[in-house]
Amino acid sequence: MAQVSKDMIIADLIQIDTGIIPILMNAGMHCIGCPSAQGESLEDACMVHGMDPDSVVEEINAYLATK
Repeated sequence: MAQVSKDMIIADLIQIDTGIIPILMNAGMHCIGCPSAQGESLEDACMVHGMDPDSVVEEINAYLATK
């Protein structure tokens, strides 16, 4: 079972499972395709968007646990 951490790059998260995209979008992170996503960590993106990275990681890992 794959797991993610907040220090992972957003582009790498999407490569793990494209089902992560709707989770990020629903959390308010609508910049999935922007150039920043290619080199920005999940934690950095959460900071920019005013989100708690730990809760986003929990939601993604809960999704991945069902795979």
